[in-house]
Amino acid sequence: MTLLILAYLGGILTIVSPCILPVLPFVFSRAGQSFSRSVLPMLAGMVLMFAVVATLAAVGGNWVVQANQYGRWLALALVAIFGATLLFPKLAERLTHPLVSLGNRLTQSAQGDGTTPDGEPKGAGPGASFLLGIATGLLWAPCAGPILGLVLTGAALQGASVGTTLLLIAYAAGAATSLALALLVGGRVFASMKRSLGAGEWIRRVLGGLMLAGVGAIALGLDTGVLAQLSTASTGGIEQRLVDQLGGRGNAANGGNNGNSANNAAADTPTADAGNGTNSTNNAAGGPAMMAASNAMVRTAASEPAPLPVEGQLPSLDGAVQWLNSPPLTAQALRGKVVLIDFWTYSCINCLRTLPYVKAWAQKYRDQGLVVIGVHAPEFAFERDIGNVKKAVHDLGVDYPVAIDNNYAIWRGFNNQYWPAHYFVDAQGRVRYHHFGEGNYAESERVIQQLLREAGAKQVADSITDVKANGVQQAADTGDVKSPETYVGYERAENFASPGGAVKDAVNEYRAPSMPSLNHWGLAGQWKVGPEQATATQVGARIVYRFHARDLHLVLGPDASGKPVRFRVSVDGEAPGEAHGTDVAADGTGTVTSQRLYQLVRQKGDVRDHTFSIEFLDAGASAYAFTFG
Repeated sequence: MTLLILAYLGGILTIVSPCILPVLPFVFSRAGQSFSRSVLPMLAGMVLMFAVVATLAAVGGNWVVQANQYGRWLALALVAIFGATLLFPKLAERLTHPLVSLGNRLTQSAQGDGTTPDGEPKGAGPGASFLLGIATGLLWAPCAGPILGLVLTGAALQGASVGTTLLLIAYAAGAATSLALALLVGGRVFASMKRSLGAGEWIRRVLGGLMLAGVGAIALGLDTGVLAQLSTASTGGIEQRLVDQLGGRGNAANGGNNGNSANNAAADTPTADAGNGTNSTNNAAGGPAMMAASNAMVRTAASEPAPLPVEGQLPSLDGAVQWLNSPPLTAQALRGKVVLIDFWTYSCINCLRTLPYVKAWAQKYRDQGLVVIGVHAPEFAFERDIGNVKKAVHDLGVDYPVAIDNNYAIWRGFNNQYWPAHYFVDAQGRVRYHHFGEGNYAESERVIQQLLREAGAKQVADSITDVKANGVQQAADTGDVKSPETYVGYERAENFASPGGAVKDAVNEYRAPSMPSLNHWGLAGQWKVGPEQATATQVGARIVYRFHARDLHLVLGPDASGKPVRFRVSVDGEAPGEAHGTDVAADGTGTVTSQRLYQLVRQKGDVRDHTFSIEFLDAGASAYAFTFG
């Protein structure tokens, strides 16, 4: 709502820009003329030209960003230029000179001199008024650069969205308000605007300084969670809240990595934590009714699989910012193939535990016509970095096509709500089955076999794949998991037990709870708690958690420069010994080298309540979320 108000006020303030003032006398001259023959054509011409300039900026910016991951830095450079034009009017004049000159020439042509053969003043007709509107639009668009540029840059970074549309509408409403006042009051408001120009310029300069400060913060890596809030996706931002209100859904990137699913034993959801591991991001909007059919396969008395229902057509696969292991694939090009779409994100524990099965199916049925496509839809801001995704794909041994869905275009097309989510598509391009979360692997593989046979594949195996997974990919011990996914950032944190609570977005000294209850946790030492993560700002900072599960994982990242951070883990005050996880030595030591999920505890034997502690031996580490298994 704050951005909408700022966009509206920005539209109003635009009319006091120096390059707008020269054309206002001609606009005021229409105030007393026919609305249909003069005012309406002029407004139509202005809106048309303004829309063309804005559309070209949005489309061009979006192409730059999607063509290359470095396009993000180009977009930030554009924001810096917009901010500089607010601080330095001379720079704005130089950058906008070509459009202003053209607009002035058109204005002079539209205004004309003398009278028509009918005695009407020249320029009073609809055609001349429309031309004057085009001139006004040419003048208005570059003068709107700072506020409009910020909105369009957000659109380029995050893709077309309801939030961007509403911001543009708010801006246009503000500009229309100021222009309507100008038309109603005429020369009196024009003179007042001239007197207020000094104050308006100071406001513009303050906005410019704030924009440049924001660019600096992003360039220095202080924007973790901010991009997601603009989208974004990993952390419920402005766009997602708008879509939530309009479409009744939760946050795309606010999905949990180890929540609890009421319907499937392991899917990730940000809004409901009911069973072991559900990541429902609820970032769905539109698409076929994928939820219509039950996940359970009904079999006939003769043990033959019943016909699978048609849940909808395979949605478009356009919108991925990049494809790995393959050129871009389309729904049309996949006709004749059986397709498995796997929605995942690389720090999601539920996704990691289903991955061995998906990889096995891709290898086993590849020659018989199965195409597996991993759609990587990020939860945290760092999962939007294409370099991070490439590394994860390589380290995890994923060799099938992966679509990087940073803008959630494919996600929305499927009306998806979970990590992981599997959609099974037949050779005719129809979605025939879906499953959310971990488990049900045998039934899912039988669906693949059935669809391959329907497509005419010969000698399709009847056997069910026996997967042996290790480390973080080993199946959870669901009977002993009594601790839910727990986020460390203040936006979704629960059961925080440090005295005094969390201080948002500021460095604070914390004290760990002395005897935390089950599933309660706290910080010790100096930390800066942000919306999706907490960052240790001093050596010796700790996190304490009372948990009940075989496995404990924590999503961690090194310091902002990428420098590794050492840590030491303890369980009930002692080194973990045989209970150490794959990323920890028996003495409890380990190192955070990249932004990913780390397995810190894996107990053997009976599972009981324990107090976990991790102490960072270097400053700068960030902690995002605990997951269990």
